[in-house]
Amino acid sequence: MSIQACAEIVHKGDEARFRATMAAPVAAREVLFPIHAFCLEVAKAPWVTKEAMIAEMRLQFWRDVLQEKIDGKPARAHEVAAPLVAVLDEASAEALDASVTARQWDIYRDPHEDAEAFQRYLHASYVIPMHVAARKLGAPESASKALNRLGYAGALARYLMAIPGLQSAGRIPLVDGRPEAVAALAKEALEQGRWGAQALSKLSKTARAPMLDAVMHLPVLKQAAKTPEVVIDGQLGMGPLKTALRLTWASQGPTWKFF
Repeated sequence: MSIQACAEIVHKGDEARFRATMAAPVAAREVLFPIHAFCLEVAKAPWVTKEAMIAEMRLQFWRDVLQEKIDGKPARAHEVAAPLVAVLDEASAEALDASVTARQWDIYRDPHEDAEAFQRYLHASYVIPMHVAARKLGAPESASKALNRLGYAGALARYLMAIPGLQSAGRIPLVDGRPEAVAALAKEALEQGRWGAQALSKLSKTARAPMLDAVMHLPVLKQAAKTPEVVIDGQLGMGPLKTALRLTWASQGPTWKFF
């Protein structure tokens, strides 16, 4: 029932990630749904209130959940915390603390300090949870470089899709928002993502399961690189038919060599 609760949270909050997870092997879902639900709850925390202190308290709740795992304390009776703690080890809990910290940026209206700070935000909020899940599902340490590159691509694609909403909320989402800068950013990330996908192509389907979402979003970067104006217009993304076909290919294909 706890895994089901996490699945329902993901289904309601992030349909694309839910579909990608449901396309993964059954054994992988028991790891992925709690981690995805955790990411959603942490991402949501800064946006459910206009009071910065309350948002900080919501993030602190998840820091406490992770610290209690590190300290060996029993899991809290919470629909996400309990199944999350069940799939984590101490190292995973320590790693995910950075994902919570990264979301402090969403509470306030300050821009990212520079390109490096922006990349750290993407890495902590998206790539680290992917690393944690991939390691739990059998990805070797030697895959870390490829995971970083593919994860960065997936993180940037999702972030670019969120830019209209961030701007409407009064945030300054990009260090350089000129169309040519957005195009260059997307092009570089697409190249990294394709390299990472190819490097990871021979892993088992179970080990690759946490990476499906990133692979699914590579066409978004191609679109942004070609026509960066769609980022601001909110027209970035794939249609349902193309999404379904790509998901079938990504989840069932023997490799990602041609992604």
